[in-house]
Amino acid sequence: MTETHSEEAPSFEADPFEKRWMVISLGLLIAFMLTVTIAGFALGFQVPGSETRVDPRTVADSAPWSEPGLRDRGNGEYDAYVISKQYTFDPRTITVPVGSAVTFFLTSTDVQHGFKLQNTNVNMQVVPGEVSKLTVEFDEAGEFDYICNEFCGAGHAVMSGSVVVEAEAGGA
Repeated sequence: MTETHSEEAPSFEADPFEKRWMVISLGLLIAFMLTVTIAGFALGFQVPGSETRVDPRTVADSAPWSEPGLRDRGNGEYDAYVISKQYTFDPRTITVPVGSAVTFFLTSTDVQHGFKLQNTNVNMQVVPGEVSKLTVEFDEAGEFDYICNEFCGAGHAVMSGSVVVEAEAGGA
């Protein structure tokens, strides 16, 4: 007499309540991925990059950092070199004409700072020894304040500046 055993794989059935939450979680994950994709491509969000390394103790001794400010590259494109140090940005004011594309190059000579350009998508960490780079286009006239959004000491609250976008052709 031979005994036969049928070996069936065990059946795992998830509770309906758990299934519902798995579907909701998967839906949220897909929604978040779509949001990031749309923000990255359609809205032009950029991630600031580290352009190069510098010596924070001597960076202000050589060009272009020895004279921070705006450089006109022509065709409505500008480079803005900004040095952050406790408790100021140099320069504090940058003036460009409407329709300009400005590439910001930032570095710090002392501690970590932040650079948040209000009403734009520019938000960077400014680390001593690194040059951060990000480009923004100014399509409308106005004043765009920038602030340090990384606590850098007792005078942090007064660390600010502005980009003035003029309706008519202007300059640095």
